[in-house]
Amino acid sequence: MVFTGLDFLVLVIYLAGVTYFGLKAAGRQRHTTDYFLGGRQIPWWAVLLSVVATETSTLTFISIPAVAYKGNLTFLQITFGYILGRLVVSFVFLPRFFKGEMATAYEFLGQRFGLKLRRLTSATFMVTRVLADGVRLFASAIPLVIILKLAGFKWPALQVYFLAIIVLTAVTLIYTYKGGIRAVVWMDVVQWAIYASGALAAVGIILGHLAGSWSSFWQLARAGGKLKLISTGFNLSLADFLAEPYTLITAVIGGAIFSVASHGTDQLIVQRLLATRNLRSSQKALITSGFVVCFQYALFLAIGLLLFGFYGGQSPVALGLATADEVFARFIVEQIPAGLAGLIVAAILAAAMSTLSSSINSLASATMLDLYKPLRGEDLSPQRELKLSRWMTFGWGIVLAGAALVFALLQVGAGRERPAAVELGLGIASYTYGGLLGVFLLGLLFKKVDEKAAALGFGAGLTALLFVVRGPVQAVLPGEGLGLAWTLYILVGSLVVVGVGLGFSGLRKVMKSLKERTEKKK
Repeated sequence: MVFTGLDFLVLVIYLAGVTYFGLKAAGRQRHTTDYFLGGRQIPWWAVLLSVVATETSTLTFISIPAVAYKGNLTFLQITFGYILGRLVVSFVFLPRFFKGEMATAYEFLGQRFGLKLRRLTSATFMVTRVLADGVRLFASAIPLVIILKLAGFKWPALQVYFLAIIVLTAVTLIYTYKGGIRAVVWMDVVQWAIYASGALAAVGIILGHLAGSWSSFWQLARAGGKLKLISTGFNLSLADFLAEPYTLITAVIGGAIFSVASHGTDQLIVQRLLATRNLRSSQKALITSGFVVCFQYALFLAIGLLLFGFYGGQSPVALGLATADEVFARFIVEQIPAGLAGLIVAAILAAAMSTLSSSINSLASATMLDLYKPLRGEDLSPQRELKLSRWMTFGWGIVLAGAALVFALLQVGAGRERPAAVELGLGIASYTYGGLLGVFLLGLLFKKVDEKAAALGFGAGLTALLFVVRGPVQAVLPGEGLGLAWTLYILVGSLVVVGVGLGFSGLRKVMKSLKERTEKKK
């Protein structure tokens, strides 16, 4: 069955409904505390679902099934580490944030080290969000490209990507611009319900198609190694072990460290946690979200596994598709009944818009609170601050759309299959997270390290990854550098930051001591 007029109507109703309810949920904004933190009065369960919806983008909905379709279930090992990482953030990071009544994660670094490092880390966060969420926004257009192609539209793929990205950004900007974090969080709750229902409906429909052929399905899945959940990797050489992201050790350790960095140093998530009523509410929201995310990844991996059985184990190329990211989208438009297909595509858009709105609002908050206000050096009226914050929101929406369009150009012009978009997006985030996490660890755990030592360590951490990362970043020296799994990028980056920061701090003390001894002898 091809996508029908009824399905397009469902999409239009969804987009109109999101705009209307997003504006209704906005409430009255009096100052930036309302706009960026919801007056610190948002219920913990709403923040929980907002956190989950924010990190469950279209990459999850489209690319996690692609990971299972191309490989197996070992990606789920990462979520075990996600839960451990959230425990660390809840009991190490959040108490310090709430004690200082902070509005951004980088405000802590400003108090601990100084304004320069606060600005530097906040700017690094902005670069990370633009790159990683540019990938996410681009991925959200994949199903729409296939839909329009199957519906008979003859537009070039690049034009369809451009149209989809612009429409999604425009609709999301309307309620994000007006309502700030309160509108974003409550729309995240609604969109979480939509995409979770859509995913469950998809599983039910695929199961219906496979009814009566379970024996052959399990046979095919076992033969293809699709049921493998735990991979120790002990049979690999050391070089291959370090380059493989989905062994138990690299996945759990990498997942835990990734979660500490993403939920403890990234304003995208920290902003939501600071919008709760108190520390206990924030901790409940964060810890519970780990288990919900684990369930969601299992659900989307199951979709990929079931699709592998439905298509008889054919490769994406054999199906006439460019990448495995397009397999689920094709199933939606060809096999799901009219009306319901539109609902599931709306669920995909919901996942995309929840992440996009969160990214836009967090970028605006970091720009206003970490860069603009400290640089200006004087207080503005609440009305002036609110107006500027909204303009910053609008500006970041345009920037993210531009980044997504660039990724679309790179993807369409490549002419070959690229890695699953989820791996690209997470790899980009992992690159800068290592430096950010290292600086936060220096500030939290080592009281005698000063701003110069922390800044030097931060720069060293980012530079070191230039020589170990393949994929999103190429080594600057001849050759490809050391192949390293993206799940370990953060570990390497943070260790370099902490090591260099502590080493430089210790060296300065030794030099100071030698200087004092020399002066005494004189």
